[in-house]
Amino acid sequence: MRIILVTGGAGFIGSNFIRYFLTRNKNFILINMDKLTYAGNLKSLKEINDSPRHHFIHGDICNYELVNYVMRKYRPEIIINFAAESHVDRSISNPSIFAETNIMGTLTLLESAGRIWSKQGYKGCKFLQVSTDEVYGSIDNNTDYFFEDSCIQPNSPYSASKAGADLMVRAFSRSFGIPAVISRCCNNYGPYQNREKFIPKGITCALRNEPIPIYGDGKNIREWIHVLDHCSALTRLIFYGKPGEVYNIGTGDELDNIELAQRILTDLEKPQDLIRFVNDRPGHDLRYALSSRKIKNSLGWMPKISFEEGLHQTIKWYKDNRDWWEG
Repeated sequence: MRIILVTGGAGFIGSNFIRYFLTRNKNFILINMDKLTYAGNLKSLKEINDSPRHHFIHGDICNYELVNYVMRKYRPEIIINFAAESHVDRSISNPSIFAETNIMGTLTLLESAGRIWSKQGYKGCKFLQVSTDEVYGSIDNNTDYFFEDSCIQPNSPYSASKAGADLMVRAFSRSFGIPAVISRCCNNYGPYQNREKFIPKGITCALRNEPIPIYGDGKNIREWIHVLDHCSALTRLIFYGKPGEVYNIGTGDELDNIELAQRILTDLEKPQDLIRFVNDRPGHDLRYALSSRKIKNSLGWMPKISFEEGLHQTIKWYKDNRDWWEG
């Protein structure tokens, strides 16, 4: 059996990835290491918590001794780093924890992986850094797109910390030969996402007949991908991604925040006047949009879930699983 270390595997994308990957790849064991902050929830993995191919470790990627212990004990040949502080608003109020987890935690993983993997000449090893389109900064028009070689110009402490982690991964790849791949994905949505994020916040507020807060004029544009399409792209990168490369992952499904809130309310048959405009947050990026031609052309990946279908499925999931998000 091959072994993968998944960090942050109790979070939104990580837990979806673990379920997705295990059901499609029978010859792997996944070691799931998660700090279980407010965004980590083992209930998201309840159907596989007893699986012999899923082992959970409660721990922090900044814990140097623990990370080294896990690497020595399990000898994973692949590391997928989902572990990150990820909410822009929280990064504005407390930047230091984002720098510690996202940059120093990534550094700890890279150092430990380098010590273990160098002994086998890095054969069969891969480090997959799961990043974000936010490292590129903002596009202030409706026609341009970010490419993998676009300048990194982050505008929030969150995106700056993710950009710093990406650069650390690049440095370890170039300086020490660690076979690393960086993925940068657009906004994810789907089941098991914390209520602080835009789509689940909109859904759960509407279900409670509470106002949906919209920053500024609601014209900020985001590109959206269903989390399972993201998981399929990451799986493709594990097996076929070229070390030293960056891959954008997107769908082309762009909506401004006000239209997205309106769609949620329409699906739930709730009044549009539940939308409430609030003061804009500092440094709010206008638009993110990715060119995903590289992963599509070189690795044959394509998203399969339309936004309309995926949003409806997600709304239904939150309606049917109130115990998960209200508990």
